[in-house]
Amino acid sequence: MLSRRAAVSVVAVPGLLVSASCVPEGPATGDASSRPAGTSAAAASASPAGAVKGAPLGGVFEDDFDRSALGPDWNALSPKWKIEDGRLCARAARNRGVWLKRPLPENARIEFDAIAEAPDGDLKAEVWGDGRSGATAASYTNATSYLVILGGWKNTKHVLARLDEHGADRLEIDVDPESDDERARPVAPGQPYRFRIERRDGKTISWAVNDVDYLELRDPAPLAGPGHEHLGFNEWDAPVCFDNLRITPL
Repeated sequence: MLSRRAAVSVVAVPGLLVSASCVPEGPATGDASSRPAGTSAAAASASPAGAVKGAPLGGVFEDDFDRSALGPDWNALSPKWKIEDGRLCARAARNRGVWLKRPLPENARIEFDAIAEAPDGDLKAEVWGDGRSGATAASYTNATSYLVILGGWKNTKHVLARLDEHGADRLEIDVDPESDDERARPVAPGQPYRFRIERRDGKTISWAVNDVDYLELRDPAPLAGPGHEHLGFNEWDAPVCFDNLRITPL
């Protein structure tokens, strides 16, 4: 079931205003139909995938990981991160994630497939982080980003958090296999889940899975600018994979 913090439409928590609604989608920019994976729309005609190290996104960016090596666009904090069968996968990275070096715009739509390879779930992404940091202790309390976690804590919670995934101000949905609420379902092993994370107004993070709105966080002190410009994938111990990344500036 939904926790008390997420069950109502507007909730006050220390420093945050949150809502259970989702910001409507706007039109995507750029034509990705003929563009190779790992490129931005602006640079595709002149640069191969991953050739521009750390270059800003000039348009839509896509990566389908259909290659043998991760490539220069990515900064992996653990050797556990590898390309396997055209997907970005890891197990036991222990919150030492993998970061996209290209900086995100302040407002963007971030979409990707996430797959759990075991019943433990733990599908995790970080958005608007610093691009280089990971856990320095057993508990990941010092993130630089917003965190979205589907099936965290051994598939018992879905969480949207700011800087600290264990923080008292996190938004959460309790997993309940018997619930009629689609958002309360546990993660099923082997099933792709399409994440959509958006920020459109510089301060509101919305998260949807398979086109179902999950959680929304309105931050009066947004994570933006230097130190908060990157996307990362992460996990603790369970085997997970990510695929079909698409980032659209908004």
